Amino acid sequence: MFRNILKYGFFAGLFIGSASFVAMLSMAGGPPPPYSMALGYATMLIGLSAVFVGVKRYRDDALGGVIRFWPAFGMGLAISFIAGVFYVLAWEATLAVTNMDFAGDYSKMLIAQQKTKGISAEALAKFVAEMEEFKKMYANPLLRMPMTFVEIFPVGVLVSLVTAGLLRNSRFLPSRRT
Repeated sequence: MFRNILKYGFFAGLFIGSASFVAMLSMAGGPPPPYSMALGYATMLIGLSAVFVGVKRYRDDALGGVIRFWPAFGMGLAISFIAGVFYVLAWEATLAVTNMDFAGDYSKMLIAQQKTKGISAEALAKFVAEMEEFKKMYANPLLRMPMTFVEIFPVGVLVSLVTAGLLRNSRFLPSRRT
């Protein structure tokens, strides 16, 4: 099981990490935020399909076509964890290679959104101060890396739940061994 976890976690992480790295390099600053979020989460879902494939292969090959919910869920979480680590490493590599000021650009975008809403000067000043704190916090890799991990891991939890729920039924996509 450990070998499958590493193999499928590595594949998922490599796919998601390299896709996000290439996207950020090729889009020089990234596409508009709604599109980048949609693209990012779609990439995560596609890459995390390795959770389903890994658990199914383990169920069919090692367990004779039967797996209980909790072992399937645990294996899915482990694959998602490995993928998340690769995602974090890819993001750190992207920041290093591009010298991108993500926190600064993100703060500017959010401040501009608040200005277009027409909030009061006092509320805007408070929000700008919060964004300055965010930039300081994001500059610390010990805080930035867990924040990045939290972007992908909940998606992995959801994929693991669905996978375990489906594959615990041995009649769902049964093994085709003869």
